[in-house]
Amino acid sequence: MKKIGILLGIVLCVLSSSVVFATNTKTMPNRNNTENQIAQSTTMNQLVEMKDKEKKTLEDYQEAYGSDTYGLTAYILNKVQIYSIPFCFIGVAISAIYQYVLGIRKLDTRDKGFAIMISIITLFIIAQVLPLIFAIVVKGWRG
Repeated sequence: MKKIGILLGIVLCVLSSSVVFATNTKTMPNRNNTENQIAQSTTMNQLVEMKDKEKKTLEDYQEAYGSDTYGLTAYILNKVQIYSIPFCFIGVAISAIYQYVLGIRKLDTRDKGFAIMISIITLFIIAQVLPLIFAIVVKGWRG
């Protein structure tokens, strides 16, 4: 019961947090406003370039699959495939801690760690294979 309460408290803290953007209204004596404007414009240019690159990638997927829906789905599956790798490593590390460190004294904790590890690896394999299956079904059978 204590674990559920602590987990619920952490989730509530994360969900109730908000982003605060800080701005420096005072300029430093040895730094003028043109340097600040140059730094801001450089950052904005980088963000615009990243946005344009992702839009181009999405358009390439839409062109390759011949449909906006299929292209967007393929783009999302590609992002899921890329980002599933670090989440898998973190999940396997946490489950290994449960299985091999905390599970030394308690068998139920060891079994819990093993079950978490199997489910994390299963989800990882699904996330890695799903884009391939999608491409085969959409491009191969659809024509």
